[in-house]
Amino acid sequence: MIGNLEPEEHVMNDSVMYPGGMLGQLAIALEQMGWESGDDVAVEIAGTSVYEIDGAGTKWAPVKGTRKINKDAFIVIKNRSRNPTIPSVNDDPERLAHHSKVEASKQQSDSGKPADEHSGAS
Repeated sequence: MIGNLEPEEHVMNDSVMYPGGMLGQLAIALEQMGWESGDDVAVEIAGTSVYEIDGAGTKWAPVKGTRKINKDAFIVIKNRSRNPTIPSVNDDPERLAHHSKVEASKQQSDSGKPADEHSGAS
């Protein structure tokens, strides 16, 4: 008879849940950050260079547009679903920017002189 019918102590160990060392570490990190499988994620490679001069296609003169991945390149994973960037909205038309409230002729520098005297305006 081949195999063992005795129950095992560890049925689901880490190697089954997260196969592979590198992918397992990535899966654990994403789980710790609270990312979900339905999130809009972009994976990009950074630390690369693109040749902008047309060459002969050799090692020393690659064709224009060839991307070289540097030895210290890294991977950037962006979660677009959790991007906190929200554009500001001026909901009060009475509220103006500070620089539009102060007239340029009344602005003074640290010396106490009006700004137009420093610029040579007459």
